[in-house]
Amino acid sequence: MRELRVVGLEPDGSHVVLADPATGDKFRIPVDDTLRAAARGDLARLGQLQIETNSQLRPREIQARIRSGASVEQVAEEAGIPMAKVERFAYPVLLERSRAAEMAQQGHPVRPDGPAVETLLEIVTQAFRTRGHNIDAATWDAWRDDDGHWVAQLQWNAGRSTNSAHWRYQPDAHGGTIVALDDIANDLVDPDCARPLRYLTPVYSARDVDDTLDTDTVGERVPAAAEPITLDRAEPEPAEQEATAEAEAPAVDAPEDVEAESVSEDDPQPKLAPQHTPGKDKRGKPALPSWDDVLLGVRSNGRA
Repeated sequence: MRELRVVGLEPDGSHVVLADPATGDKFRIPVDDTLRAAARGDLARLGQLQIETNSQLRPREIQARIRSGASVEQVAEEAGIPMAKVERFAYPVLLERSRAAEMAQQGHPVRPDGPAVETLLEIVTQAFRTRGHNIDAATWDAWRDDDGHWVAQLQWNAGRSTNSAHWRYQPDAHGGTIVALDDIANDLVDPDCARPLRYLTPVYSARDVDDTLDTDTVGERVPAAAEPITLDRAEPEPAEQEATAEAEAPAVDAPEDVEAESVSEDDPQPKLAPQHTPGKDKRGKPALPSWDDVLLGVRSNGRA
């Protein structure tokens, strides 16, 4: 790099004249803000001027983008300049956003019956505790919208999903008021904070039914509710079986002239079971004698 020395100014004062001591060649440079900042040693001003020269965004525009919610990475990528040069102008705006987020946490959410007594941070902490979330793992942020109002954001992870709630913050002498901007923010400040944020109901369709199962397999897996259950009872003694058979045998009503000649009055009648009705079958209808019983004058139990 060759060294040059200042020779003087041009008559109109718009350029500085420089000369090469070795060759005597003369050069000139414009007298502008960059030269003045370099002469004063103002490095901040030099960086600002460099950003204005190398990118389409001026420092004021960079700060406006950061204040509206953009990150340093987004602005640097858009402007095509290193992040270090953007951070130089973004730092004071980031502090402003952090302070606004802290003030919004102390605001009072507005409900249908008026502003709540508790602050936004207290209400959200209770809602998180009820739903099993950790408020310490959530992050707060704030920025200004297009109308100039502060928007506070609470962001947290639940499983594999990222949830965000947004409120509009209006500062005042009593801590400020908070108005929910979306459904999640409204649910968090709802007095009935025990409700889940999302309501999921399983929906079954015809595709969910497996038709490949065999009928026999289904029959094995689904018990037949209509089949009666039979309890095992002890086998009765032979004498008891004979008595029961005689008791359950239906009586035959023969004609009076035939039965009077065949049956003696001294013949003891068998004792019938309490649940059995004499002369009736299981369906409750009178039992009819067979034709042989009528001619021979015998009963259906085999005795004359």
